[in-house]
Amino acid sequence: MPVDAAGALAAAPRVREIAWDHKDVQLYHLGIGAGRPATDPGELRYTLESRLHVLPSFATVAGGGVPGVIGALSVPGVDVDLAHVLHGGQRLRLHRPAVPVRGRATASSRVVAVYDKGSAAVLVLRTEVADADGPLWTEEAEVFVRGEGGWGGERGASGRPSPPPAEPADHVVERAVREDQALLYRLSGDWNPLHADPEFAARAGFERPVLHGLCTYGAALKAVVDTLLDGDVTRVREYRTRFAGVVYPGETLRVRMWRGPGAEGAGAGETEETGEAGEAGETWEARVAVSAVERGDAPVLADTVVRYG
Repeated sequence: MPVDAAGALAAAPRVREIAWDHKDVQLYHLGIGAGRPATDPGELRYTLESRLHVLPSFATVAGGGVPGVIGALSVPGVDVDLAHVLHGGQRLRLHRPAVPVRGRATASSRVVAVYDKGSAAVLVLRTEVADADGPLWTEEAEVFVRGEGGWGGERGASGRPSPPPAEPADHVVERAVREDQALLYRLSGDWNPLHADPEFAARAGFERPVLHGLCTYGAALKAVVDTLLDGDVTRVREYRTRFAGVVYPGETLRVRMWRGPGAEGAGAGETEETGEAGEAGETWEARVAVSAVERGDAPVLADTVVRYG
């Protein structure tokens, strides 16, 4: 069986050393659409080394190694066709106020869950990153493998995205995706041919190459940070999403945002152990929905939450 749940869960963590500097951060920011207009002061904090602030979603590419959606397929017990793989969701939790502009750290990754959805298998790959001063961030990638379920394993939570809030959004912004956005983003380390090769994309069931889900993930977070947090990347505590559909380069993203108090009734004074802001004060939550304008607002990111202090 291509997915051996017991083998994947029992596999030892994959540990590697990662390093990055300002050039990696700038390339990532350009890859998610930063720098337009090029001389805008708000954009220069993403593109100019003397003013550089790191968008937390950079954590998904820090070190330039294999992205989580591919890393989950590199563990013992998993032998599948990349064309059958879909990135189902992503979650990031920051353990410090900011991702450093340059750094060297250890990344430890392992499969922490394998679910049987009947028609698909779902793997959850958790990566914990720490440097000499302690933990930096934890991220999880949820990976769907079509056609590999049906062994009678645990099903896990429902895979159906929740609808966005019924009330009108507090903020709505639109972000154009460049025709060459996927070609630029893949230079940060995700070389999956689905995002560049028309023949591979057709084999995977798409009319043409699609944008990386994590590129949309980064672009959405940037829209939230710029709109709700005045560009202050240090306020982000946690960011999670589920990938509900594809984006094609050249389309326009519509990002809707609803502001609210911290998740699950949490309030001021709670600590980082509970995922809250701790000394930073009260934690807030933005619910976000992202859609493709040109395809009738087809959903592309769902169940998206940014928690911030």
